[in-house]
Amino acid sequence: MFKGALAAIVTPFKEGRVDEETFRELIEFQIANGSDGVVPCGTTGESATLSYSEHERIIEIAVEQVNNRVSVIAGTGSNNTEEAIRLTKHAKTAGADGALLISPYYNKPTQEGLYQHYEKVAKSVDLPLVIYNVPGRTAVNIDPDTLARLAEIETIVAVKEASGSMKQITDIIARCGEDLAVLSGEDFLTLPVLCVGGKGVISVVSNIAPRDMSNLCKFFFEGRFEEARKLYYRLLPICHAVFFETNPTPVKTALAMMKKIDSDEVRLPLSPMLGANREKLRQELQAYGLL
Repeated sequence: MFKGALAAIVTPFKEGRVDEETFRELIEFQIANGSDGVVPCGTTGESATLSYSEHERIIEIAVEQVNNRVSVIAGTGSNNTEEAIRLTKHAKTAGADGALLISPYYNKPTQEGLYQHYEKVAKSVDLPLVIYNVPGRTAVNIDPDTLARLAEIETIVAVKEASGSMKQITDIIARCGEDLAVLSGEDFLTLPVLCVGGKGVISVVSNIAPRDMSNLCKFFFEGRFEEARKLYYRLLPICHAVFFETNPTPVKTALAMMKKIDSDEVRLPLSPMLGANREKLRQELQAYGLL
């Protein structure tokens, strides 16, 4: 259902408020450059510091601006199952094509707790769901066996895999087959994940280089493997550069340098990039041709 390069789109701020006009422009930038979808209110969208009203409004804007041209997968996860259900219900009402749900953070649930969490969301809202496994942020990994159980639930259609482990990724694909699409959650693993049977990427780099990330996936699926390989290695330096500091600070800084957003503003406890890292990022963007 979800395939190719989907942008984990930032939430632009101006003087503490969501910059709705610029957000719409960023969506248009993605569509014009071949992205297969946008994913608002994920980690890159700073969902952790959005109010309920902001979160819901951003999803509504995304659905309205996209207007059925590409997919909208709304970030609706929480470490509170009832809160995740509430946000997912809103995403369905707003017209999103699917929802991305991070595994419950801080609580450190067991594998059975993880299963029951996702099962309850799936039973509560009839919307395609993408599980988001990022143990580096949540302190818990969703095991391949648990994902295989979850793949049996009809509306759980994909996993955004950001464990960084190719062993885990191959285990998931071996266990789940076509029942669960694996989307890379790490830009630098996009091509390796495609090579072992993954279906695409939910990408931070797509914020600044959407055409190239889209083409990487497109070339691969068209069987143009050498072109995909060359593009992957061209992208690799900026895949690393946007993680010089905690995401999304570097990619918002990059967008500001590119004049795509007016401000690189992030919300506390995130803070602006340090001077040395900012300069390293600028150099990588210049080398790539983005500045």
